[in-house]
Amino acid sequence: MRGGRTILFVGTKRQAQDAVAEEATRAGMPYINQRWLGGLLTNWVTVQKSVKRLQELDEMAVDGRYELLTKKEVIRLERERKHLQANLAGIKTMKRLPDALFIVDSNNEAIAVKEARKLGIPVVAVVDTNCDPTVVDYVIPGNDDALRAIRLFTSKIADSAAEGVNLVGDKAFVEELPAAATGASSEVEAAPAEDLDLEAVLGGGIRKAPAAVAALLEEARRPGAAFNLFVVRECA
Repeated sequence: MRGGRTILFVGTKRQAQDAVAEEATRAGMPYINQRWLGGLLTNWVTVQKSVKRLQELDEMAVDGRYELLTKKEVIRLERERKHLQANLAGIKTMKRLPDALFIVDSNNEAIAVKEARKLGIPVVAVVDTNCDPTVVDYVIPGNDDALRAIRLFTSKIADSAAEGVNLVGDKAFVEELPAAATGASSEVEAAPAEDLDLEAVLGGGIRKAPAAVAALLEEARRPGAAFNLFVVRECA
C-alpha cells in the first residue's frame, strides 16, 4: 500500500487458508490463516511478546543453541515453537497495528471485525448472503465458500497492495537521485585544483632538461602562458 502502510489478510476457514497465505506473502503483507487469537489487535502489546518469543526460538533453532541443551528441553522448546508458528507465522514481520484488514467471510471472522471497528481500522471483506454488510467498511459481494472466488478476490487485493509497495519504492528511488547528483556536484566543486606535473605529462622517463629548456618550463608554469608541450619535449 502507499506510504509504507500494511494490510492484514485474514482467512481462517479451510477454503481460504492457502490462498490467503500465498497471496499475502506474494504482496509482502502479514496474514492470519489458522486461528484468530482474541485480542490480536486490541491487546497488541501482549501479542508482540509472543511474536518476539517465536523469533527467539527460531534463532535458537539455527544458531546452535539447541546443541547446548538436553534432549528433553529441546523437545519442549520445539513444541512451543510449533504452536506459536501455527498461529503467528504470518505476522512475524508486522511491527505495528495494520492500516486495514482484508477478510474472507466477515461472519466467520466476526471477532476480527469487532476488534478492527473498535480501533477504527478499516475493514475490506468478502460478504456473502449470510453476512451483515453494515459492519464492514468496504463490501465485496461474493461467494466466500468457493475456492476460485476466494482466490480471485485475494489475488486482486494482493495485486493492489504489491502495486502500492512498488510505487513507494519507485518514489523513494526518484527522490534519492537529485540528492545523489547534488552530493556529487558538491564534491567536484570542493575538489582542490591540482598543479600540472609536466614530467608526468611528458612521461616518467624523460631526462633532466637543460637550462634553456628549464627556462621555457618555468615560463609555461606562469598563469596565462601559451605553451606547446610538444615543443618542450623536442627541446629536451
